[in-house]
Amino acid sequence: VSGRLFCMNLSKSSCESIENYLNGRPAESKESGAAQVCNACSICREEEKCILHPNRVSLKCGTSLSTNIPAAAEAGDVFNVANLNIDTSKYHDPCIWFEFAGNILTASGTVTLNFQIFKQCKYQSAAFPVGPVWTFSRLGATVGESNVLTFSVCDCDVCESECCNYSVVATVETLDTEGAVEINNAALTVLVVDNPHC
Repeated sequence: VSGRLFCMNLSKSSCESIENYLNGRPAESKESGAAQVCNACSICREEEKCILHPNRVSLKCGTSLSTNIPAAAEAGDVFNVANLNIDTSKYHDPCIWFEFAGNILTASGTVTLNFQIFKQCKYQSAAFPVGPVWTFSRLGATVGESNVLTFSVCDCDVCESECCNYSVVATVETLDTEGAVEINNAALTVLVVDNPHC
């Protein structure tokens, strides 16, 4: 009987009872049949993880931050405007949906900023981009103005038992203003969704 078929009529408590029984038997009699039972129980627990908790969803909100980009900033300068740590150790093959929102206050002049989410997990020496670049641009404005920038990104390239830091980085492309650019109330919000399929 295969482990998967055996699993159909084997509950978690049954698995534990069989393992306890095997642990109490002499070593020489433990060997026969123990491997098949253990494998079946492992399959049970893996399938239980998928069957009992499909499509689990959790919401996490980052702290709102404010960033000042001085008028003297040059093309290529980068500013971290939002960040959030995500622990996926309790999920199975998850996907993470990100939404960024921020209020950009610009002085008169020209400004172009490129926004992108970056990801850095444990044991990684550098962060790498997630999703496309989003561009905010105001060209030749004669007065200051406030604009809301929002964008969404999905990351399904996530390993289980992984803790990662996600950050939103603004890179200056052009900046010729009479004053600083402020990015206020910038925050990253995420939904972590379990994949129900093993």
